[in-house]
Amino acid sequence: MTINQAFGDIADVLAGLAPAIVVEIKASTLISQRVEVLVNRKKDGLITYDETLELERFLALNMLISLAKARARVLLAA
Repeated sequence: MTINQAFGDIADVLAGLAPAIVVEIKASTLISQRVEVLVNRKKDGLITYDETLELERFLALNMLISLAKARARVLLAA
């Protein structure tokens, strides 16, 4: 199993639990601001190793939530 398949499987489970709620998931202002800071530090070449790991985790979480939301929309449309 690849990491993409694992994310897909988890997204399926999340979407199936409460599709109407899943499609409404949104990052908090605090998280959005932190990601923006990290992205800007990366663009400026100032990002540390730990910050790079933090950004990668946020991006992985975003991918999982995006997959779950897409699958929840399909369930709601059915």
